[in-house]
Amino acid sequence: MTTLDYREDLLDRRDGDPGAALLRVENLRVSFGGTEVVKGISFTARPGGCLVIVGESGSGKSVTARTLVGLTGAGSRVSADRIDLAGTDLLRTSERAWRGVRGSRIGFVLQDALVSLDPLRRVGHEVAEPLRLHGWGTRAGRSAKAIELLGSVGVPEPEVKAAQRPYELSGGLRQRALIASAIALAPPLLIADEPTTALDVTVQAQVLDLLAASKERGTSIILISHDLSVVARMADEVAVMRDGEIVEHGPAEQVLRDPRHEYTRKLLDAIPSEHTRGASLTRPAAGAAPAPRTRRPVETDRPVLQGRNLAKVFRGPDKVDRRVVDDVSFDLYGGETLGVVGESGSGKTTLARMALAILAATEGEVLLNGEPWSALSPARRRPLRKQIGVVYQDPLSSFDPRWSVGRVLADALATAARPPSSRAEARERSVRLLEQVGLHERHLSAAPLRLSGGQRQRVAIARALAPQPSILVCDEPASALDVSVQAQVLDLLTDLQDELGVSYLFISHDLGVIHHMSDRILVMKDGRVVEHGTAADVFERPQHPYTRRLLTAVPRLGSA
Repeated sequence: MTTLDYREDLLDRRDGDPGAALLRVENLRVSFGGTEVVKGISFTARPGGCLVIVGESGSGKSVTARTLVGLTGAGSRVSADRIDLAGTDLLRTSERAWRGVRGSRIGFVLQDALVSLDPLRRVGHEVAEPLRLHGWGTRAGRSAKAIELLGSVGVPEPEVKAAQRPYELSGGLRQRALIASAIALAPPLLIADEPTTALDVTVQAQVLDLLAASKERGTSIILISHDLSVVARMADEVAVMRDGEIVEHGPAEQVLRDPRHEYTRKLLDAIPSEHTRGASLTRPAAGAAPAPRTRRPVETDRPVLQGRNLAKVFRGPDKVDRRVVDDVSFDLYGGETLGVVGESGSGKTTLARMALAILAATEGEVLLNGEPWSALSPARRRPLRKQIGVVYQDPLSSFDPRWSVGRVLADALATAARPPSSRAEARERSVRLLEQVGLHERHLSAAPLRLSGGQRQRVAIARALAPQPSILVCDEPASALDVSVQAQVLDLLTDLQDELGVSYLFISHDLGVIHHMSDRILVMKDGRVVEHGTAADVFERPQHPYTRRLLTAVPRLGSA
């Protein structure tokens, strides 16, 4: 039976029996080294339906997804009463048979696009790989189809991007390429593990529209997510996982509007939005009112960081020069958070790198406390570097994997205005930094790889604070975190600002996070600032059509 015949057969079954399940999972258990990480869960997936499995890191949701495509991993032990895909027993599927299932009958979108895509191959070849493996078309036909697929998931200039390699694309573009590859053969079941985590709201809306269109055509979707606003848009059913168990499962409207389990209510409470501005995201107890925030006043006498008519030009693989930042100016004041929001490719990360003076501007300059910064030579800039720190989106890739947390912090303290005079002092100051970000002395000996995502981000913040900077550039510091861990990190940044008076240049594609954190906001599109103003002005009285489009595209829980 061909893929097309198989799909038509599934659609016939759906039309004949609306209750028929495409996939049935009963009492699934997965363990590693004797430790059970998925503990007897059951669910079904139906043609034309969307089941969302939601939970935090370590809940077992991604292990569940990988098990459903035969990729649980070495050393795993899988058992179940039943895992049935339209009559195929997936428990007894050989590796050779799995290669025929993946791509044609089950599409799989992994969370980490950079790791999932081969860095040495062009993006177009990666997207076309499922077509080649299943004998679809000619080489030229596959290349044309790959470009078409990239365009369908919102990749701009798909012919150009198909010729590039993954490391040349933004995180959002890489994620879209993965989705394009997963839907290449129109599989009847699509499993997507955090497919919108790295995407800005308008592209996220495009991807969700694409998934919704697939659902309308009869595709069964299992969506793994920690973003409950995405759940509201896509889900027919929601299964909430915690510690390997499903603690709540039911129709999406019931789970989101009237959650029965305390853990579900905690996840809903932690979502940043206009309603949480000026308050803590981490409640003392379920259902308690947000804790009010008392903060230092912003010092508006003079900017601590300024950008003046900044521009950056890059030459693409087609030998065409592109202005990725074009005539951008900004002022950041003491104790203020200046939010920078825009889609992938809007130039916001390039702007952050120029503000840090780790990327030279093609035009314009950056001033630090009113004095030249970007125009200085590296030797003259080095003594001033301690005044401005950075928190990256992916802290793990910015740590030396051979170093412990203690060595990471000791290295950062060595650049302070007053470095530690001894190992004992370095340890004492490192412990204080860890305590400042909610960690403990025992974490000094830990390797960053062994920490959770939230713990790693706290270590990254501690490292950035070690030289006692007056400014932190935060480039998507919470976008890859679970909602409750994200809430902890955002509250931590807020508390540190209130305590230390540090200023934040805060880059994010998440408008809920930007609204929650920012005093003023720059909205960027195609390298230019199209709107700027206070958070209230930008969100409540947007002037530019692009800003209004961004706000319209934000998924909301009320849409369930």
